[in-house]
Amino acid sequence: MVDNKVHWKVGGAAGQGVKSSGLIFAKACTRGGLNIFGYTEYPSLIKGGHNVYQVRVEDEPVGSLIQQINMLVALDKDTVFIHKDEMAPGGVVIYDGERIKISQEEYGRDDVSLFSVPALKICKDLKVSEIMENQVFLGATFALLTYDFSFLEGVIRSEFGGKGEKVVDEDLSAARAGYDYACQNYDCNAFPHNLNPIEDQPKKMVITGNDATALGAVRAGCKFYAAYPMTPATSILHTLAAVQHDYGMVVKHAEDEISVVNMTIGAGYAGVRAMCATSGGGFALMNEGYSLAGITETPLVIVEVMRGGPATGIPTWTEQGDLKFVLNAGHGEFPRFVLTPGDPEECYYLMEEAFNIADEYQTPVIVLTDKHVGESHWSYPFFDKPVEVRRGPWASNEEIQAAQANGERYKRYSFDAPNGVSKRVVPGQHKNGIFIVNSDEHDEYGYSSEEIENRVRMSGKRMQKADAYKAVMPQPNLYGPQDADLTITCWGSSKPMVVEAVKWLNDEGYKVNALHLTHVAPFPCKRVKEVITAAKHVLNVEHNATAQMASVIREHTGFKITENLLRNDGRIIFPGTGSWYACR
Repeated sequence: MVDNKVHWKVGGAAGQGVKSSGLIFAKACTRGGLNIFGYTEYPSLIKGGHNVYQVRVEDEPVGSLIQQINMLVALDKDTVFIHKDEMAPGGVVIYDGERIKISQEEYGRDDVSLFSVPALKICKDLKVSEIMENQVFLGATFALLTYDFSFLEGVIRSEFGGKGEKVVDEDLSAARAGYDYACQNYDCNAFPHNLNPIEDQPKKMVITGNDATALGAVRAGCKFYAAYPMTPATSILHTLAAVQHDYGMVVKHAEDEISVVNMTIGAGYAGVRAMCATSGGGFALMNEGYSLAGITETPLVIVEVMRGGPATGIPTWTEQGDLKFVLNAGHGEFPRFVLTPGDPEECYYLMEEAFNIADEYQTPVIVLTDKHVGESHWSYPFFDKPVEVRRGPWASNEEIQAAQANGERYKRYSFDAPNGVSKRVVPGQHKNGIFIVNSDEHDEYGYSSEEIENRVRMSGKRMQKADAYKAVMPQPNLYGPQDADLTITCWGSSKPMVVEAVKWLNDEGYKVNALHLTHVAPFPCKRVKEVITAAKHVLNVEHNATAQMASVIREHTGFKITENLLRNDGRIIFPGTGSWYACR
């Protein structure tokens, strides 16, 4: 019997409640103190197509999937066969045998059991909606896992409580009927996996990277957000729209990404912390505005949630294909600041860092995530580190008045500013704190200027900011032993898979570590070079076809990584093989 380790998957057509069923399963496991990672796959169709949601449950924190499935809930016949080769020996397929006619012989695998649960008939007998067959299957699932029904009951009550007691009672009766049916018709103790609650665990939440990004922005003091819906960044808009009145925010759904970035720049210019989010195609439209924020030295945070390109590409699948695009986006030369969180916790806390950088250095900042981080679910104890808000240098009314008394005017872009960061004012703050802002090169007052000396000094003033931040920026995290034979380099969403693989390899006696980059511009050259030159072998892992990070590392350190593990089909990289997992 394998305790508190199971890989569960539900599949069906769009509209069958695949994602909601998976999320209920994940939350019920989390309420028992268990840890989950939930991942959804769906085609880029308005309606139809094959949808799945899979959840890996462990007693230790988990942030990735494995290849083999222990339990599959099939809401249609296609699901049974599409995932047949993914099933682990000893696995179970739960389906409605009265609706989906299939024999063990037709299925073709004797090492996987087919468990029929007449979900549709149960719903009819209970006189509840057919859509509640999902609750029947969830009940049967937890019966086979010998997991206390009360955890499922608690989630159903909280999820559907707003729809009234009648709906809650119907959902509960369907789930209980499925639980009882499995207990009465199958030997639940024979299934090789079971789940047991873990006592004395901190209360956990189930959260996506996009939710963490949104809430991290709220925590950091964001007061303006604009977006045009674009998968997989859209849920950030949904999350912030739902809480804007609670936190005194303005959330705008604009007509396109050009309007989005310009609105956000306007809000930043007005003195509030402002953010927008999109995916690759939307960010392409934002490039001119991004560059405008660079020359006007306006604080701006852009979240880019990557998907597979080019063009529309594979919009509902994951990829890390925009790294070089983002690092080189925006025409002309100005300092780039790019952060790459690898999980919801980093999304949450790096939003604080992003807003602080934007304010302290008066510059645009990009937070680069992807579909894997943005839409997947993790279980976490509640984030509770105190927030530190750093707004950077502001000119006080007294300073402005004193300058005026000395016959001087306010210099918005003063050459004498430490680290190239001059003091700013809020428009309307003081009658003498007036300055010009436009997209041309300008002098210290903001007036357009193409003079040679002014151009060289003003460009140099802006570029100082990257060097200043580089001296204090957080360094890449090293996971595993300091001294290793193999170092794996990764960034962003490849972190959870790589870190878990490192743990497994070290448990088997190998000496492996992983260098994960959360800050890629300015690039932490010294630390990266120090780690990779100390290793006997270096392997780079990325979700793209051209090893973009390996190229960036070579550009900044001169070190050429010759071994790369790459995937760009939209699917995620696994930390190890399913057969290895089954044997551990």
